[in-house]
Amino acid sequence: MSGKRVYVAGTCDTKGQELFYVRGLIAAHGLDAVVVDLSTRDSPGGDIPAREVAAHHPGGAEAVFTGDRGTAVAAMATAFEKFVASRSDLAGLIGLGGSGNTALVTQAMRALPVGVPKLMVSTVASGNVAPYVGPSDIAMLYSVTDVAGLNRISRVVLGNAAHAMAGMVLGATPAAADDKPAVGLTMFGVTTPCVTQVTELLGAAYDCLVFHATGTGGQSMEKLADSGLLAGVIDVTTTEVADYLCGGTLACTEDRFGAIIRTGLPYVGSCGALDMVNFGALATVPEIFRSRTLYVHNPFVTLMRTTAEENARIGSWIGEKLNLMAGPVRFLLPEGGVSLIDAPGKPFYDPEADAALFAALEATVLPTARRKLLRVPFALNDPGFAAALVAQFYQTLAET
Repeated sequence: MSGKRVYVAGTCDTKGQELFYVRGLIAAHGLDAVVVDLSTRDSPGGDIPAREVAAHHPGGAEAVFTGDRGTAVAAMATAFEKFVASRSDLAGLIGLGGSGNTALVTQAMRALPVGVPKLMVSTVASGNVAPYVGPSDIAMLYSVTDVAGLNRISRVVLGNAAHAMAGMVLGATPAAADDKPAVGLTMFGVTTPCVTQVTELLGAAYDCLVFHATGTGGQSMEKLADSGLLAGVIDVTTTEVADYLCGGTLACTEDRFGAIIRTGLPYVGSCGALDMVNFGALATVPEIFRSRTLYVHNPFVTLMRTTAEENARIGSWIGEKLNLMAGPVRFLLPEGGVSLIDAPGKPFYDPEADAALFAALEATVLPTARRKLLRVPFALNDPGFAAALVAQFYQTLAET
């Protein structure tokens, strides 16, 4: 791959032998590979010295070389993320190490676009890797032994990692010539009929990518938006905000909608499943919520109905985010109910709570020619609402 290089990242002061071993195996495939030193103290250095990386920190290299391991590692992680973002020749990124190196390298990996090969060989890869992987496509490989020298085990594991990275780079899957533009959609079980109808209406013209609104699902969709891989978003199911503000288990982060704000992508959203907050099995629901309206969705998921007060907070929070979007925006309010179980005779039917949600949105959103809040006289899962979402999506595309 002319002009492209594989970056092999880690701390040369403790992992130098292993890093150069991996570099050599990747180079044997005919690829250009370089070792990037992320040490936070004096070391023999890699092909790219630690001070060169540290200089990318907003506070300069001295913000990294503090002499205190905790602050130095955190600062180097920031510097490495900035360093990686500045590279135009990166074909893939592989890192190796323990918990410190894993936190350091994966921060930069998460900032890379989806599709760029990323592989982390780590001593912590057999545990909970969600904080390291986040919404990105990072491959985690358990090192089995510590990354502390070359032995009969580490040679094989690191060798497999090196060959896997080379394979990902050399075997990169090209985009099909007839690929349709991609649209991101968010879905929950209680919004499935709506999303299914939308994908049927759009499927001939768009590649519909559906994300389960489980916290990470919304982050993954927005990661694709930040990576330039989406033509637009139909965010039917914004329920992660309810969990974020009300203490549920499937929460988004403060950056929910951030990718839309940053990119200006055409955006159509709605209130899907904002009538609920998610917990685990019934016995796991916090004591403070035991007197609330609860619904056992399955043996492992218990839903709690949001109140009018909570919905007012949710509506205001979403409205403030919508106001920050510079691209074309439509946000639709389903007057007939926001989920399958928010309808007459269903367990979460509460017109007063829905009214508080809609009123808060209408009080917060600042309408413009390209930012519109629209009431729709259907329940969210009715065919008429799906048709309205699609019609508004095409309108936002016309405004780009």
